[in-house]
Order: sequence, then structure tokens, then C-alpha cells
Amino acid sequence: MELRHLQHFVAVAEDQHFTRAAERLLVSQSGLSASIRSLERELQTPLFVRTTRRVTLTEAGRALLVEAERILAQVRAAHEAVAAVQGVLRGTLALGAEQCIAGVHLAELLADFRRRHPDVEIRLRQWGSAALAEEVAAGRLDLAFAYRTHTDPDQLRSVALTSEPMTVLCHPDHRLARAGTPLNPHDLGGEVFVDFHPDWGPRRATDTAFAAAGVRRTVALEVNDVHSLLDLVDENLGIAVVPQHFRHKRAALTALPLKDTGESVYESVVLVPPEEATSPAARALMALLDGGQA
Repeated sequence: MELRHLQHFVAVAEDQHFTRAAERLLVSQSGLSASIRSLERELQTPLFVRTTRRVTLTEAGRALLVEAERILAQVRAAHEAVAAVQGVLRGTLALGAEQCIAGVHLAELLADFRRRHPDVEIRLRQWGSAALAEEVAAGRLDLAFAYRTHTDPDQLRSVALTSEPMTVLCHPDHRLARAGTPLNPHDLGGEVFVDFHPDWGPRRATDTAFAAAGVRRTVALEVNDVHSLLDLVDENLGIAVVPQHFRHKRAALTALPLKDTGESVYESVVLVPPEEATSPAARALMALLDGGQA
């Protein structure tokens, strides 16, 4: 099995099309097809289901994709490690972040990194924390700024950024705002909730807090960005339970403390692979985050 076979396989899996993958790889379609057939012969199983419009992975193909991406990421890391020993940081820094993560000014951090390491290409992806953890574990991201849960893959390390309590946001005319007192999950049992997709850190923290309190809630309005959530609360269409720092994003809304949630807090972290699998670019970014001069 050659690395080019794995590179060709991953490209076809990503594009779900031989022609597009061949164009991206700058190889002939016949050469790409021959490479995939060679890999299938070696593994003694089909890797793709081919149709006239696209190709999809077989079960064996899906299993191979996870390992192939991990292997290719390790090869890239090896090249970058050698370059780093030679005093030059090159390659790619692939990172992910959830929206409005606390404990880091991400744009400022990346700008500082680019000034120091102009030969490193920065690639940023914005997803929910669950997806980010999976991407780091699979080697598709070098690190991610996310919400930490006990369900994150065991092989990941987490470096704490900050932790904060959860807060209830509501319209000033809402009955909760008029009462003006700290709340617990039982006080909110009958409310209409605005919340994020279950993949998001704040949603996972809120779900954990309410489950621990034995309170069921229904999310009627589900969004995938912070400003949409704030707009819906601002129109008094529902209330939201969010990390405390969100209260500064819309001063017109009323913020009320959420108590009696046990140990449930919003903990933002950097998710990184094991030390031996951490790329030089990721190490340099972490050094900057720690106040170093990498």
C-alpha cells in the first residue's frame, strides 16, 4: 500500500466523484481509477459503490477512510516536524472553533501567529464542539477551541481556557425579568426555549444541567448562530440559557443567574491530540496562547 493510493482514495471519498478528484489531484482519471483498483485488490474488498453520477463508500471504505486520514495527517506532521528542526515552520495549521468561545481572542491570536509564521497556511473551520472533537481525534484538525464534555474521545487532551456559570437571557418584558430573582431549572420548566443545535457546547451544558435537575424542557426554536439566538430572545419569542459572557452581547436583554445546577458549568478548552501527534504548528500556537514567543 502506497501513500499515493491513500491520497487518491481520500480525494475520491471527499469529492464522491472520480473526475472531480482527478482534476483536483492533477492526475488522469484512468490513473486514479487504476490506483483505487490496486488498493481494492490489496484489501480484497470494494471500497466504493459506483454509479453514473457519483461514488459512495462501502462499509469497508468508511472504515478505511478514518485510518487513511489519520495516516496522511501523521505524514504531514512528520514533514512539518523535520522542517521545524531545520528552523523553518511550514505547512498547514488546521484548527476549529465554536462561535464566541470564551477565554481566547481567536482573531488576535491567529493574527499574531501569522506575523510570526508567514509560511504556515491557516485553515479555520467553525462547527459545534462535538464535531470539532471528532475532527481532532481523526487527525483532520490540529486542534480546536471548544466546550469540554466527558464524552470527548479519550485520546484527546484538553487545555483549560476558562469556566463560567450558565445564565438565563430573556426580554425585559418577560415575567422572569420583572421578578428579577436568580432562577433554577425548576423555575423554567414550562418556558419556551431558544437554543443551539445539540452539537453546540452551550446546548450540551444546558441539557446536562436540566437533566441533572430532573427537569424536562422543549427547545421550540433551534438555531446555529449566536446572533439569531439573541434576535429571537430580543423579540420575546423565548428565553435562552447561555454561558455568562453572552450577556454582554445584547445589553437590552435581561440576564438572570441560573443556580442549583450542581457542577454543571460551561468550560471552554483547547482540544489537542496526544503530545506525540501534535503538529509543530499546533505547538507554536499553543505556545503563543500560553504567552510564549514561539
